[in-house]
Amino acid sequence: MNAQAENTQMQSAAPAAAAGAPPILAVKNIEVIYDHVILVLRGVSLEVPQGKIVALLGGNGAGKSTTLKSVSTLLASERGDVTKGSIEYRGQRTDQLTPGDMVGLGMVQVMEGRHCFAHLTVEDNLLTGAYTRKISKSERADALERVYAYFPRLKVRRASLAGYTSGGEQQMTAIGRAMMAKPSMLLLDEPSMGLAPQIVAEIFEIVRDLNSKEGVSILLAEQNTNVALKYADYGYILESGRIMMDGPAKDLAENADVKEFYLGLSTEGRKSFRDMKSYRRRKRWL
Repeated sequence: MNAQAENTQMQSAAPAAAAGAPPILAVKNIEVIYDHVILVLRGVSLEVPQGKIVALLGGNGAGKSTTLKSVSTLLASERGDVTKGSIEYRGQRTDQLTPGDMVGLGMVQVMEGRHCFAHLTVEDNLLTGAYTRKISKSERADALERVYAYFPRLKVRRASLAGYTSGGEQQMTAIGRAMMAKPSMLLLDEPSMGLAPQIVAEIFEIVRDLNSKEGVSILLAEQNTNVALKYADYGYILESGRIMMDGPAKDLAENADVKEFYLGLSTEGRKSFRDMKSYRRRKRWL
């Protein structure tokens, strides 16, 4: 079976995975332009079924972060606009909504690079996540303990200034802060960036627990294809602002082209960097 046929087969299995149930998020053929000039996304469409983990894969500059910011309506803060297509969250179009509105509807984005408040303690960082919720002190305390149950390390470091914690602890703080808003959907932008493999595995296990135990739907933008496909239910590969391939995560992980280009593996074994550069020029799905 050639790559085009494989791609067609995988696309036919697309989030029809959740047959009958409407997706919690539907991105339909969007185009994004920055500064009224720079075209970044071209005809991007994807779905996140309720209660699933969907991975958005691709190299640096592929458009993953722009896609997430389009969904969370953060584009305007960076002089970006969705000029074509539509985005629907729980069946509602989001083009007239603000980031605050999206949080109120249950969607929270964890930004690339963590973005903790360095001068606040870990616990104060977490408490800022509950700011938009009108809850009592006891409810807030319960929410905090729930976060600490997922991230025991943060409870130990609760009184430490976030700026003096490790990269892994800051990533945990950023995810924990998002949890304090009690989201129905999380957008995670490069959660593995700059972290040791052991910490990456620990964070992704927690992400999977959030999905399975709390029912949180997750859209995950990630360069670490191997890890992302291990934990995701479905995946989309984004290149140069376009979706080039999509399918169930297990199928993508076994796809020969994905193995060779993104994982550096082929039937002949691991490729050299020179071979990979050559392969990039001849990817069969382009």
